[in-house]
Amino acid sequence: MPRNWEEDNQDPGLKVLLGNAEEAGEKYVFARKQQLLHMFLRLQLDMDGEELTEQETALYDRQIRVWGADAQRRLSKSHILVSGLKGTVVEFCKNIVLAGVGSVTLNDDRLVTEEELSANFLVPPDENVYSGKSLAELCCDSLTDFNPMVRVSVEKGEVSKFSTDFFDKFDVVVISSCSLSTKQSINEKCRKSLKRIAFYTVDCRDSCGEIFVDLQNYIYTKEAVSVPWRSLPRRVSKLYLAMRVIEKFEELEGRIPGETSASDLPNVQKLRKELCEAQSLDESQIPDSLLERLLEGRREFPPVCAVIGGILGQEVIKAISGKGDPLKNFFFFDAMDGKGVIEDIFRQKS
Repeated sequence: MPRNWEEDNQDPGLKVLLGNAEEAGEKYVFARKQQLLHMFLRLQLDMDGEELTEQETALYDRQIRVWGADAQRRLSKSHILVSGLKGTVVEFCKNIVLAGVGSVTLNDDRLVTEEELSANFLVPPDENVYSGKSLAELCCDSLTDFNPMVRVSVEKGEVSKFSTDFFDKFDVVVISSCSLSTKQSINEKCRKSLKRIAFYTVDCRDSCGEIFVDLQNYIYTKEAVSVPWRSLPRRVSKLYLAMRVIEKFEELEGRIPGETSASDLPNVQKLRKELCEAQSLDESQIPDSLLERLLEGRREFPPVCAVIGGILGQEVIKAISGKGDPLKNFFFFDAMDGKGVIEDIFRQKS
């Protein structure tokens, strides 16, 4: 407890700091004590973490009642990198900006196409507005309007070429719309950081969606994707297997993710046969009908974007705030049956 002013005057250390109180006068003593008290309070805040401002407390009042002031404080100090701004990802961005994270850095140099307009509600439909601007720039403008208290910025360049030091600035990295090799490379860079960086990938094709989570307990490169199929649970999601086949096909063909069509089905079936034979898996586990849907699904389905983006936002908030158990390590959703499935897929120790 703070001592009273009379007790303070008996403190020899304080007398040295203040000088001769009688000579300086009572006004000087009082002002100096106020200054020391202010310094003490600032030191205490540095030790305990910055408190929420009155404006933050008022704005985030409802969610503070749900997960507490400490969790909200952690959110307000977090920094998130998002690369690949398709419909699912902008749903996620909206959710975390409204939740009140510290900053969001957007990376996507692509220009707007008709395909993006179908699911990206952050892009103005007026061509006079979006013409000549990248997706990241357009989304940045819109997200700032959602919550001016969150710092939203743009980072230009190819995300796969960013250095390991670049990722050190972030607490969370979310990647979408990129190749398997890019996902693996960024995941490895995040794991090389001295601090824990939560890594997520998210993809949505037609009415299906997938989220991968690496909180540095599960490795995208060496565990979750490259697990031998023969060691998978018997009832593993067919979406997991189908997504791996198409992901492999796109990589072998040098395709940009999503640049596929039904005409690719024969070649994908051939690859499926090769992979299943090598992995001792029955081809019936990866139905033709599912492969065809994923190959044709270049456009995202907005309701699925809302579901996947909502789940991803929830998982990132849990990782930052420390509230709730995170999913491990895949989440799949298929609007055809309305089911969300969590798959814990890892490489078993030999």
